[in-house]
Amino acid sequence: MNATGKFAGFTLGLVAVFAAATGVGALVGPDIDEPAAHAANDPGHGSAGDGTEGHDTGGHPEAADATPKGLQPTQDGYTLELSSPIATTGTDVPVQFCVLDHTGTPVTRYADQHEKQLHLIAVRRDLTGYQHVHPTLDQSGTWSVSLDLARAGDYRVFADFMPAGGDALTLGTDLRVAGSYDPQSLPPTETTTTVDGYTVTLNGTLELGQTSTLTLAVGRDGSPVTDLQPYLGAYGHLVALRTADLGYLHVHPEGHPGDGATPAGPGIDFAVTAPSSGEYRLFLDFQHAGAVHTAEFTVSAHSEEE
Repeated sequence: MNATGKFAGFTLGLVAVFAAATGVGALVGPDIDEPAAHAANDPGHGSAGDGTEGHDTGGHPEAADATPKGLQPTQDGYTLELSSPIATTGTDVPVQFCVLDHTGTPVTRYADQHEKQLHLIAVRRDLTGYQHVHPTLDQSGTWSVSLDLARAGDYRVFADFMPAGGDALTLGTDLRVAGSYDPQSLPPTETTTTVDGYTVTLNGTLELGQTSTLTLAVGRDGSPVTDLQPYLGAYGHLVALRTADLGYLHVHPEGHPGDGATPAGPGIDFAVTAPSSGEYRLFLDFQHAGAVHTAEFTVSAHSEEE
């Protein structure tokens, strides 16, 4: 999971899907007051019902609405509620939560997005310990999952989902893990990082107010990887978190597996727009040789006056 690039639903809402033949996934979601008819086509989140679920059908706007997601636990009548906001440390800690509707009733029906009904992103507030997992839902509307909470501290938890008949949402809340907190400094900006023996290189510039392309290229043992495997319907999923407040940004790559135009590596292209100046942390999930890997980057966006 390090560099400089650019942004414009992870999420951060590990996603997410696509747009070479079908359009471009934007790294930001719609304005929260956007009508349902428009929100259903939220780039990287909507369901087109034609086999291109979650694919953006638009182009590159000059200046997209870059409102980050996941800054609040309640939005549009839905609330993310943890069964307990405090957890003990451990490598396999059970966590349960519900999404409540405006009446306080747990939601039990969801639409699939990127092959899952809900994507859960967890990360410590110093932006370490990133996890992209997929909880299971019981008949009562309770979601359950195990998280690696070996390191104490406050974690931000993002639920990225679409209730059946509703709009795509990303809600966020805090999970406090008891114990001695040893916060880590933000890694410096780099254009290359390594994970599990893979080298991932970031090409592109994170700019403000306009959308352009970030390309993340995967290599191994000095050679480009050209046989990336689809993961959740894409060759890569990108979550970006604004370091100042952990505002969540989630995009998916241009194009999608099987469209006849998108190569299986080494490069994965993302259309992105920075919502504000400052630092961001990028988390790229990709799959190769049957295993999912997460590459991390720190990127910086500044206005011309800075």
